[in-house]
Amino acid sequence: MAAAPTRSLLTRPRARLLAVLAVCAVNFFAHLGALPVTLMEARNFVAAREMAAGGSWLLPTMNGQLRLAKPPLPTWSVATLLRLTHEAANPALLRLPAAAMATLLVLFFWGLTRELTRPAPDEALAPGRTAWLAALVLGSSLLVVTVGREGQWDIFSNSLAIGSLWLLARGWNQPGPAYLTFVGAGLLLGGTFLSKGPVSLYTLVLPFVAATLTRWQPGGRARLRQHLRGTLVAAGVGLLVGGAWPLYVWQHVPAAAAAVARVEVSSWSERHVEPGWYYFNFAVFVGVWALVALAALAAPYARPRAARFVPYGFGLAWLLAALVLLSVVPAKKERYMLPLLPPLVLLLTGLLRYWEQEVAAQRRAPAPDRWLLHAWATALTLAAVAVPVALWWAHLPGFEPADPAFLLTVLALGALAALAARGGWQQRPGPLILASVLMMSALLALLLPAYAALKTRAEATGLRRLTHALARSAWQRLPWLALDELPIEQVWQAGRAVPTWAAPANRLPPLPAVVVAAAPLPRRLPAAWRGRVRVVRTDSFYLGSKPEDGLFYVGELVAGPADER
Repeated sequence: MAAAPTRSLLTRPRARLLAVLAVCAVNFFAHLGALPVTLMEARNFVAAREMAAGGSWLLPTMNGQLRLAKPPLPTWSVATLLRLTHEAANPALLRLPAAAMATLLVLFFWGLTRELTRPAPDEALAPGRTAWLAALVLGSSLLVVTVGREGQWDIFSNSLAIGSLWLLARGWNQPGPAYLTFVGAGLLLGGTFLSKGPVSLYTLVLPFVAATLTRWQPGGRARLRQHLRGTLVAAGVGLLVGGAWPLYVWQHVPAAAAAVARVEVSSWSERHVEPGWYYFNFAVFVGVWALVALAALAAPYARPRAARFVPYGFGLAWLLAALVLLSVVPAKKERYMLPLLPPLVLLLTGLLRYWEQEVAAQRRAPAPDRWLLHAWATALTLAAVAVPVALWWAHLPGFEPADPAFLLTVLALGALAALAARGGWQQRPGPLILASVLMMSALLALLLPAYAALKTRAEATGLRRLTHALARSAWQRLPWLALDELPIEQVWQAGRAVPTWAAPANRLPPLPAVVVAAAPLPRRLPAAWRGRVRVVRTDSFYLGSKPEDGLFYVGELVAGPADER
């Protein structure tokens, strides 16, 4: 027999919204500038910097060369921020659009889950709680947090795709025409394409629609048939919005567009190739919810429990369809698993709601439920205890045992360990859910500076960096060029384009200029330049945190007889 619905402050819509926004604020925005800019971020930030500095917004460039491999919507967002703030060297600022999209992903998923759970048998026990809890789980999932804190394309395309699915589901649930809702879905579909091409349409939208048409979603075909015109409107709007930029590119630079298309098609089959089972560990990427996720995937156990609160068969079909579509593509990366998390979170939230509604009300729960709750509580408690121990052992600056940051970490994680242990001992899933949500936020808020300090300590000391060469005020006013291609991360640090010189060998660049190369400049200069230029004020810098990462040489090139010294 179902337990009576629990009444608390968090049954109020405003309180629930504030709770979700608070989790997103910590998980996606705290310490945004703590970690160095990654390769993918550097590509986006360099293209945005050149766009904001006066480059084309429809034909983006990266380090002075056309950048057509990725659609421009994420770059537009960063470039707009640069035009407003003029702070091109602040990674935390440039990651704000991605963090905002991660927050939108959580909110969109909240709305989508609300539409999917309306007909659930036990939804009336606590209306809206399942969808709200699903939003909290997604917002505290490991892969969503890591991708949502990086300024690249995946979070944009996945967020807008989930938003389009929410509006599609909302439109399909209406008793009458809902063309405005379908137009909104189409706009978001177009934005999805403008973020990362057809990738999220293939990995999120297609498996969702396919699962809707199966017998695992009762009434799905009938609703889609009823709103077929609205669905076609959404598809048409999405095609118009998403296809506008590729069409513009094809009309203005057809040769470059064709070359990029060939490279992109081949890269999906030739680069980052992994075996078909590469994604089979996807459940661990929900982080603190991993054990619950594994239990939710055990259909004989989870289905009779979770199906009372979520459409379990539909969610499993959606998840398996997405997994198959991802696995058949040879190119694989961890962040490509992001489309698997929404259906997985839907399933595990159904199990959480069963435990919350039924197990907590029973004097003695069935053995499988007891074992899972005890295992979940044990894992959380051990993790909360292990982190301060690891901090003590690492002796990081600012996190010594007497430092306030260390003491605060011990207190916060100690309280969470006690909360988790109590929930497991009393077989109360509520404290375990709260401890899981808060643990991810606590780790991010308290330990990201420690992680940054750990990475800094791992770097070799005494290495000259590009920032040291940039300290020369005279070089800041000169154009820069490279005789060997400079890694894009270094181009980002340079604060300007450093194009690779590709003119005829006997042609000199405008002088004076700053030149970088992978070999000492007197030996690396083209033969046709010798006797016509000389190198003055030379320097060098390492490309990474260790000498083996590579060394580049830099110097000022001026007109005049060769300097043979």
